[in-house]
Amino acid sequence: MRTLVIDTATQALSVALLDDGKTIGHFHEVVGRGHAEALVPAIAALPDGGRAEGIAVDLGPGSFTGVRIGIAAARALALAWSLPLHGYCALSLIAAKAAQSQDQDGGQIAVTITGGHGELFWQCFDADGLTAVTQPASTPIATLATMLDQPVIYGTGAEALVTARGHGTAVSLYPNSADFPLIAGLAPLPPSPIYCREADAQPMPQQARP
Repeated sequence: MRTLVIDTATQALSVALLDDGKTIGHFHEVVGRGHAEALVPAIAALPDGGRAEGIAVDLGPGSFTGVRIGIAAARALALAWSLPLHGYCALSLIAAKAAQSQDQDGGQIAVTITGGHGELFWQCFDADGLTAVTQPASTPIATLATMLDQPVIYGTGAEALVTARGHGTAVSLYPNSADFPLIAGLAPLPPSPIYCREADAQPMPQQARP
């Protein structure tokens, strides 16, 4: 089965075309805020224009704008191509990759993603990188520094957390669409954003009528 994977939840733009778990096309680049302009051309450059039998999309947490761009594109393609669509958590994908690189000492894996307003998105997993032991959350860096004591922190927010703690090792990892086979066995998620906190932009309250 061919799967198109779309990942725009962080500063990285990452798309992959997988055939029975094997990568046959892949683009991964840290583009900052350029997801909207670069996403469609990146998909079009994949073999067969990215045509697949199913689509998986990163639901976040991460950049609110990036998450929305990825989900909107995935929904549009799923509708146009009449394909099934499901989502996955950015933190889970990083944790699964981290599990491959860390020493198998049975310790928990702590994953962080840069958030807004001085906060980090974070979640902890068992050593297998697949079993979540906490719920995804958004916490101020200073507070999180007193909560997580794992010697190694993974993810885009790792450096900020290790600096705030004053100890440990930071391993910077972005979600990478080519790593999707690592979590393909997890229960699929409905394609709705995982925000973990309220959006920065809020609708203005309606003025009370006189």
